[in-house]
Amino acid sequence: MIRTGPWLVAIDLQTIFGEPTSPWATPRFDAAVAGTQALRPAFAGRTVHTRFVAPTTPTGAWVPYYRDWSFALVPATDSLYDLVLPAGDDPVVTATTFGKWGTELATVIAGQNHEGLGPEPEIVLTGVSTDCCVLSTALAAADAGVAVRVVTDACAGATDADHQRALDAMALYVPLIRLTTVAEVLG
Repeated sequence: MIRTGPWLVAIDLQTIFGEPTSPWATPRFDAAVAGTQALRPAFAGRTVHTRFVAPTTPTGAWVPYYRDWSFALVPATDSLYDLVLPAGDDPVVTATTFGKWGTELATVIAGQNHEGLGPEPEIVLTGVSTDCCVLSTALAAADAGVAVRVVTDACAGATDADHQRALDAMALYVPLIRLTTVAEVLG
């Protein structure tokens, strides 16, 4: 079944980014969760959650990355990678990459027929981290011709400065990427 209208994509709202003792703890994580929660009713039947997980065996540039972040080299089923919001009936896309836009996410949104994205496909992004997975997803989706709205107060960066730098970079992509707020999306 193809559902029309923009989709809410909740990026990586997981324990690994929300737990204060995690090396990847994201300040303002709770605000990103709260903003996403506020938006979910407006996107009933059109919400997808994503999960970042480590690969079983890192390759290429991921080898030195996971040398630095070995704590994250745990199975995808480890509680570090649990979503903090229950997905319920919403689909979940799990990936070992920062960017989540690709065939799997497009298929979840449009079904097997990518034309089902419609003539003016659109996604609304929330989550963490603004300066990594949100940014990577937004740029790839925009390159694929998808209109992207990034909900600034429902995203959180590794630091407040990194969050703002990522928003400033995405603002350069107007009209492909637009910055918005929870209130504006609901208004």
